[in-house]
Amino acid sequence: MIDIVKECQGAKRIGLSGHIRPDGDAISSCLALRKYLMNAFPKATVKVNLELPLPSIFSEIWGYDTIDTDFPEKEEKYDVYFALDTNFERLGQAQPYFQNAGKRINIDHHVSNGGVGDINVTEPEISSTAELLVKILDRKYFDAEIAKALYIGMIHDTGVFQYSCTSPETMRRAADLMEYGFDFPNIILKTFYEKTYLQSQIMGRCLMESIRFMNGRCIASVVDLKTQKFYGVSSKDFEGIVNQLRNIRGVDCAIFMYELSPLEFKVSMRSSEAVDVAEIGEYFGGGGHVRAAGCNMHGTFYDCVNNISEQIEKQLKKES
Repeated sequence: MIDIVKECQGAKRIGLSGHIRPDGDAISSCLALRKYLMNAFPKATVKVNLELPLPSIFSEIWGYDTIDTDFPEKEEKYDVYFALDTNFERLGQAQPYFQNAGKRINIDHHVSNGGVGDINVTEPEISSTAELLVKILDRKYFDAEIAKALYIGMIHDTGVFQYSCTSPETMRRAADLMEYGFDFPNIILKTFYEKTYLQSQIMGRCLMESIRFMNGRCIASVVDLKTQKFYGVSSKDFEGIVNQLRNIRGVDCAIFMYELSPLEFKVSMRSSEAVDVAEIGEYFGGGGHVRAAGCNMHGTFYDCVNNISEQIEKQLKKES
């Protein structure tokens, strides 16, 4: 198992990045590891580089306000650079920082990641990158803020421990983090369940205008640019919509899409055990987990749904 402190010994500049459109696991993992490295190397410069948008629900994680969202071309070379919860392709503007670093370390739990660093730690059987960090980090440099951040990452990639990626070991590691004494019920409420009135409005509209197909086993909904402008919403306001669609009885696969630019959509998918959405995401150039994945697609909403449904149908035929 990797010894992160040993691998960073002597480094003066350390960088960390997650994937584009960072989620709870990516943000939490980056900030937790930054705090850990700062505890281990108080004289080193440790920076987190993440692209916007950054969901504000994660603002109470220690170090959130220090995340660097600018990516200057003439950034000084890093001695060590971490790619967390992602492969190289999804690093976005951080790609040159990772590529040019003295040592590149890739830590991830996605089955689609074959390892893109000089050192690679990829364990697809683990629920989240946050859980993987719980497994490998030395408690000598741990503290309550690190534990809190990793707990947030774990609850967001496991759906508060309800997705099939949750194992008995996941629960044991979560319990270990809870021993540090942070207010975990409030964290779950604030970062996972609580919605603004505007978010509730747009979710309601998505539910009302959703369409079911394949004998009701699949459901899809979309927010186009015109609707986004009407409500004054952006991607940060769409958190939880796809999960709510998936929660509808009888649904095996939920698809939520929002328009990024004319005829370009960000697609999120959630599924039951009958559909592997990671496989579908990868087919369209994206990726993710077996039960939660995504991609970008071009065309009309109906074109995209038809193309996705073709892949879903192949899996459902295999099941039957």
